[in-house]
Amino acid sequence: MTHPVDVHVGKRIRHRRWLVGMTQQQLAERVGIKFQQIQKYETGANRVSASRLWDIADALEVPVSFFFEGIETEQAAGEASAMPTDILGDKEALDLVRSYYAIPENQRRRLFELARVLSDVA
Repeated sequence: MTHPVDVHVGKRIRHRRWLVGMTQQQLAERVGIKFQQIQKYETGANRVSASRLWDIADALEVPVSFFFEGIETEQAAGEASAMPTDILGDKEALDLVRSYYAIPENQRRRLFELARVLSDVA
């Protein structure tokens, strides 16, 4: 059975990897393990040891504490929240953010205002 902390750490590994545009294979090579192990870490199926988490943090250029950020909020919110506590842990949301910032700034502001109006109507 997976532990909620292992699942959270795995989500944060995946989130950071996506954010920097790294594949599981690339991360595995930097850490010196097989990509299947990264898959297991990201799903929380396997627990990440302290030394391995240190290596992953180094490969992803974040402090080890990054992987534990937001865990208290996530546990307090539980499953009752309408919006995921780790919104950027969702690949579609992350792709949307990347696409948004690829739009020129003046158009981006107009798109933001449109989204704000649409969300008020909904």
